[in-house]
Amino acid sequence: MPYTYEYPRPALTVDCVIFGLDESDHLKVLLIQRGHEPFKDSWALPGGFVDMKEDLESAALRELEEETGVRDVFIEQLFTFGDPDRDPRGRVVSVAYFALVNLAEHPVRAASDARNVEWFELGKIPGLAFDHARILEAAVNRLKAKVRYQPIGFELLPEKFTLSQLQKLYETILGVEEGLNKRNFRKRILQMGVLKEAGKQAGVAHRPAMLYSFDKDRYEAMAKARYEDLIKRGVDFEI
Repeated sequence: MPYTYEYPRPALTVDCVIFGLDESDHLKVLLIQRGHEPFKDSWALPGGFVDMKEDLESAALRELEEETGVRDVFIEQLFTFGDPDRDPRGRVVSVAYFALVNLAEHPVRAASDARNVEWFELGKIPGLAFDHARILEAAVNRLKAKVRYQPIGFELLPEKFTLSQLQKLYETILGVEEGLNKRNFRKRILQMGVLKEAGKQAGVAHRPAMLYSFDKDRYEAMAKARYEDLIKRGVDFEI
């Protein structure tokens, strides 16, 4: 006979913060428009309730694909949000995840209980349902912190990119309007030892720039062998 508890138990949900970079180097986040109450027609992060026999990450990936069509992404757990009044349906605790994707590689489509799905530029986010504005803020802060010491931004770029593109990505994530020092950036990023040359630009009017790609295998090997040293040699710029 299954054991039963005498006290009420909260419901459990997952929410996903998915960042993407568009062709104009604007950092965007993926939102859905809710098709049901509560907060019907409001914009929100993709997510939903966890099934009884489902682990948290599987639930997050399932909800993300069901509501937006986005699949095959690496997600990382962000934080747990459990304010008693965060959901008008009752006592609901949410475990949030975040991911970085190349926007061009992940076409979206609204499905499940999402009426619409759209990429929104940070700084132009509409009012969000539940406490999703707080979740998004936490994800942005985590992204800004991690990009300083881990090469997590490469998922946002095409497979081959220039150092100028990479620098623009860092400036966008860190919110540096005046720009990072070009010489310092290139020195620090190449010092990490996780880029490999991938030829030169073709069909451009100006002098072709060197193309690079992210050497994920080398990074993972370096991280296992001497992770602390890799962090110290990371792109920890003074803003």
